[in-house]
Amino acid sequence: MSMLDKLFGRSKKKADTEPAIYFGRYSDNNKPVEKVNRWTDAENLFKEKKYPESFDAFFEYLRDDAQDNIVHERNESNGRFELHQGSKIVRGNYNKDQLQAAVTLARMPNPNVPVMRRLLEMNFNLYYSRYALEGEKLCVCFDSDIETANPSKLYYGLKELSTKGDKQDDLLVQDFSTLQRIDTEHIMAIPNEEKEIKYHWLQKWISETLSYVKTLDADKFSGGIAYLLLALAYRIDYLIVPECTILHDLEKIVELYFKKDDRQTTEKNRDMMDSFEKLNNRSKEEVFEALYRSKHTFAIVSPQHYKTIADAIYNASQNIKWYRDNDYPSIAAQMVEYGIAYCQYSYSLPRPVTEFFHLFMMVNHGEFFRALGFNASYYDAQTKHFDADKVTARIKQIIDAWKPKYPNLRMKLENLKYDSLVSFNVSFTTEIEYLNVETH
Repeated sequence: MSMLDKLFGRSKKKADTEPAIYFGRYSDNNKPVEKVNRWTDAENLFKEKKYPESFDAFFEYLRDDAQDNIVHERNESNGRFELHQGSKIVRGNYNKDQLQAAVTLARMPNPNVPVMRRLLEMNFNLYYSRYALEGEKLCVCFDSDIETANPSKLYYGLKELSTKGDKQDDLLVQDFSTLQRIDTEHIMAIPNEEKEIKYHWLQKWISETLSYVKTLDADKFSGGIAYLLLALAYRIDYLIVPECTILHDLEKIVELYFKKDDRQTTEKNRDMMDSFEKLNNRSKEEVFEALYRSKHTFAIVSPQHYKTIADAIYNASQNIKWYRDNDYPSIAAQMVEYGIAYCQYSYSLPRPVTEFFHLFMMVNHGEFFRALGFNASYYDAQTKHFDADKVTARIKQIIDAWKPKYPNLRMKLENLKYDSLVSFNVSFTTEIEYLNVETH
């Protein structure tokens, strides 16, 4: 029995529970109705100048009960709060006149001009907060007069503070050897066996993709190669869930392609491949350091109108025809994966859409999930056999779970095709494209 089996109480015969392993980026746009109502309460109480009561409602709105990501305590007029955001904790307090909050980024034992210059330059990109030095501690700070600390200002100010702090602490320590990590004791470790599995698959996916791409004509297949590389980046982001420097590596790879410049796709592909080579050469220790669990309060991406999501899925599926008809099924399958994975990476999706995407990934990458201890028997890549009944059961389970919030949520199961992985991917994502996610 493996370590993960012992940790999660599984026998070899049957998995009573799935491993407590989380995937993808945090989304905060799936709050239940009672949470949304607390936002309205916060706005109304603020208009009535009942500021402490408004803060009660505001922090209750932010609280994710499943994550326990918020601490808020107060008396009649004074209060304190903590917000978790990845590797950082926002700590703040307020009284009848002022609210202030800060994130500690790193310790700087000795003055360092290049560090201060970097922070000064980054200050120009902030709207609500600012970088500052408090003794030996580098911080991001936010403050407001109570009379102007309305819910919208608090939300966007604390979101900027939280997300910038979570990202910049790792980058600063990576770029400046004189800086020291600080205030990371709350980060939750994951089992080494899980890290080993994720490290293995990170290297496997990169090596296999790069090896395959090198067999293709760089000019003739430039579009297909771009799809393969971007789908790889999104897959690593969702399934491996790296943090800190590895996450930054992935984001830079994606930026290489989408940066608006005059370079040809072949040049962008070459740069992405070089960056993947460097990522694959990172030591196991560096990768392990980037694998941990953390709590979040804010998503780093925003919700979009569903038509934007549907268009991305549709466009990717339309582009597979040549590859499918000319016997490049691997490229065609991953091009479809790109369409839905791009949406998961770029937008804060409605929860049922994310759950359908997760099912898609379990079908396409079942071996990875099985290595982690999941019962992912939807599709056998060796025999090319689908368990259509199990796919159907999972789809119905997702729809039933979210029907109260999305009453028109349905999927035409008769449209799903199981004759090949490409056919399934196209038919399944087409059904996602046409989902009705209107709420009550």
